[in-house]
Amino acid sequence: MAVVKVIELVGESTKSFEDAVKSALADAKKSVRDIRGVDVKSFNAVVKNDAIVAYRANVKVAFLVQRK
Repeated sequence: MAVVKVIELVGESTKSFEDAVKSALADAKKSVRDIRGVDVKSFNAVVKNDAIVAYRANVKVAFLVQRK
């Protein structure tokens, strides 16, 4: 029986919301193996001088727990 763990991350990009999700996944891949899915919980943006300067994506990343 597989056990899946879920962590929550916030990715950020100056390009787009999609790029922010990809950024979160790229950072997760540096220390987590066997990623099985990403659930996008919410999006938000940073606004300065009436313009969006950063896109953020709050995501949950699911991965298999390693067993010995």
